[in-house]
Amino acid sequence: MITVDCAEPQRLAEFWTAALDVEVLADYEEFVMLAGSASGGPKLGLQRVPEPRAGKNRVHVDFSAADREAEVRRLVGLGAVEMGKHSVPGVEWTVLADPEGNLFCVAERRAR
Repeated sequence: MITVDCAEPQRLAEFWTAALDVEVLADYEEFVMLAGSASGGPKLGLQRVPEPRAGKNRVHVDFSAADREAEVRRLVGLGAVEMGKHSVPGVEWTVLADPEGNLFCVAERRAR
């Protein structure tokens, strides 16, 4: 499970369930667990903490998409904020922030 600290787990769950096409598996008020039956990926936990996020996340999640620009537009439409675009030889990615400012990336999925 990947756990994200946040101020409002239920509100953030609205963004992440739509972004990842997953469901709320459990809601314990202070902690919301998300997962998708078809995703096969790790569960995502949203944990209420009293302090606001300060600085850059020490851990963030990277996703890939066949059409990065379309995926970024979709996520921005759900409430994410585009923070910047980056590239190194062989990969390009966009950094986004979820509605509480937690950073994550979307890279272009490339055929091997």
